[in-house]
Amino acid sequence: MPLVQGIRRLLRSQSEPGTLHLLPEVYSPELDNTRDVYVCLPPGYAHEGRRYPVVYMQDGQNLFDTGTSYAGTWHVEDAVTTASRLGMPAIVVGVPNAGEGRIAEYSPFSDARFGVGRGDHYLDFVVGTVKPAIDARYRTLRDCHDTGIAGSSMGGLISLYAAFTRPETFGFAGVLSPSLWFAGGAIFSVVEAALADPRWRGRPRIYLDVGHREGESTLHNARRLRDLLLERGYRQGVDLRWVEDHGGAHHEAAWSRRFRKALPALLA
Repeated sequence: MPLVQGIRRLLRSQSEPGTLHLLPEVYSPELDNTRDVYVCLPPGYAHEGRRYPVVYMQDGQNLFDTGTSYAGTWHVEDAVTTASRLGMPAIVVGVPNAGEGRIAEYSPFSDARFGVGRGDHYLDFVVGTVKPAIDARYRTLRDCHDTGIAGSSMGGLISLYAAFTRPETFGFAGVLSPSLWFAGGAIFSVVEAALADPRWRGRPRIYLDVGHREGESTLHNARRLRDLLLERGYRQGVDLRWVEDHGGAHHEAAWSRRFRKALPALLA
């Protein structure tokens, strides 16, 4: 039986009704808008009684359902099941993007082309509205060590920014094909400043990847970030997991494939 087929069969056999939950029309006072929020529970959630790490992910409409996806789905439920089989169950929360407002919400910087970013307001929404709602409704581990954030492209940029500006909330980040070019590469200064600040305790665990078919500039920027982290004391395979996908392009299918390995790596 092919691996993916086997994983999906296991998901059906171990899941119970409500494995994928929908929190409808969650209002954001930080952004003054509303969106649904998806919650993927690991197999056995209803029967085990334990608490779980939580990963908050961007572009939530692309994570689970081909009917809501606009560019293909990640099948994150498969990644959750795989991680559970490896002894690392977790809850994944998918926060959909704001459509035309996506770039503004995922931008922590002002940019000459795209205007003023609302990234800090978006993270205020995730931290101040979504996370308390998830913690109140589900059995979560609430410490930063057990709370992560992940995304791709601009979603990868805001996830990286969150990890280095809100370490009291996020202890790890999945950064897939991040848009490091945005605002003239301003994110590099943020990472450097955080790691150089003696008051900044600890460091987030980082999964960072890039595809070779994403262009030389994207590949160069990702390697530059990798090198910066290594120079500042990160260790490959310990608190940094670096992946170059030789066949990977900038699209959902590549991120879906890589995330199945990224999630267990982040939770280990």
